[in-house]
Amino acid sequence: MNNENDIIVGLDIGTTKIACFIGTRGENDKIRIIGFGKTPSKGVERGVVKNIKDTARSIQKAVEAASEQAGVPVREVYVGIAGQHIKSIQNTGTVVIPPEHKFIEQEDVDRLIDEQHNILLNPGEDIIHIFPQNFVVDGEELSPDVEPVGVAGKQLKSTFHIVTGNTMNLLNIHDSVERAGLSIKGVVLEPIASAYAVLDNTDRDAGVALVDIGGGTTDIAIFNEGVIRHTSVLPLAGNAITTDIKENCKILREQAETLKTRFGSCLPQNVSENDIISIPGLRTQPPREISMRTLAGIIKARTETILEQVDYEIKKSHLEKHIFAGIVLTGGGAQLRHIKELAEYITGIDSRIGLPDEHLDKDSDPEIINTMYATGIGLVLYGFHELDEQRRHNQEDDEAAEQKPVEPETTHEPEVKDDVFADLPAQEPEAIQPEVEEPEKPTVKETKKTGRRNNFGQQFMKSIDKYFGRVFGDDTIRNEGREEQDL
Repeated sequence: MNNENDIIVGLDIGTTKIACFIGTRGENDKIRIIGFGKTPSKGVERGVVKNIKDTARSIQKAVEAASEQAGVPVREVYVGIAGQHIKSIQNTGTVVIPPEHKFIEQEDVDRLIDEQHNILLNPGEDIIHIFPQNFVVDGEELSPDVEPVGVAGKQLKSTFHIVTGNTMNLLNIHDSVERAGLSIKGVVLEPIASAYAVLDNTDRDAGVALVDIGGGTTDIAIFNEGVIRHTSVLPLAGNAITTDIKENCKILREQAETLKTRFGSCLPQNVSENDIISIPGLRTQPPREISMRTLAGIIKARTETILEQVDYEIKKSHLEKHIFAGIVLTGGGAQLRHIKELAEYITGIDSRIGLPDEHLDKDSDPEIINTMYATGIGLVLYGFHELDEQRRHNQEDDEAAEQKPVEPETTHEPEVKDDVFADLPAQEPEAIQPEVEEPEKPTVKETKKTGRRNNFGQQFMKSIDKYFGRVFGDDTIRNEGREEQDL
């Protein structure tokens, strides 16, 4: 089913960077990244494309770098989407199973999912994802490990988790990608993509909260029993921490970003009070000195705010007691030292750092094994998952068509005869036709000319025969009738 020549491209349009990943199949069904390109993001604010031209240029640079490294052209991409405009709703749908279906078929499930596109949304919103939560057949809920296809029933029902986004923001992404000379294969919510990179089926089944702390947004996706149950996008992330450092230390943004990534910590008590960082001054100003403990205090204050909102979203989902695999922190913000310990302190849930090496083969570039690339690598993995699912459905349809019995149809017989005669010379039917129809032609012509008159005469003679028969007797009228016919 799998093809080693399959190529999938993921494009992560982030607030701080735009990264392109080109993947193919490696050993043991794992993925190998053969091309990687990254460029600073321009025109994007908090995950939303604001300037289409600037974003298109950044996309083009990242894709060209990845394409050159991989040695393959790039035409279609899977694109990640985030931003505060992302929302989620719950909806319930029901379909009736047709009488000719002995059990629920895939087309019944597809029809139930497709009907969710008809739900009433707020103006300016479009559906991005539809995730079935559970299936109910004739009032009985199926367990998560039982597929509805193949179950006998008359009614299929399900609750759906539906992710929506702003129509204009979706169009801006589409226009930016098209302006860069590419087409979009699929749009994927960024925490869903990251989950493909840092989680496995065991995590999803046990229950896990994925927290992707990016530059402009913090994305949350909660899984339980193998199904995504809750999604959310928070408008606070790594850039807010950088801004706090810049304003409190009165330094440039680039200097603040360097301080955060190289020396930053989320727990001041774990940093020595005597450690001092010297920062070059502006123009003729003397260097500035900042205590590492002071820096950690600034970072902790903002990170606490972010993690408190994460804790609120987890409780809002009512799944905090079902997250047995804990919290998985990923994204660029997860590189902060001691963020795992701070997350456990605030939420009371076991946490770990999620690196995107879960499904990559050993030949992938070690440089990309970084939490900041989880979304881009996850988009490639998502694309391969979609490709495999499509091939599986096609194979099932082919097998079903082969197993379906062929019923004889009488209407097909004339077509077979036509096919046989089609190979014969055109004049042969004309040679055969006179032998059958020639003797009958005079009779047919005579009947057409005199048939109606003869019928009228016969009816008239019968009526006369009945009348005079009663007066003169049958023999007399029969003789007179013969005389009239002779005349």
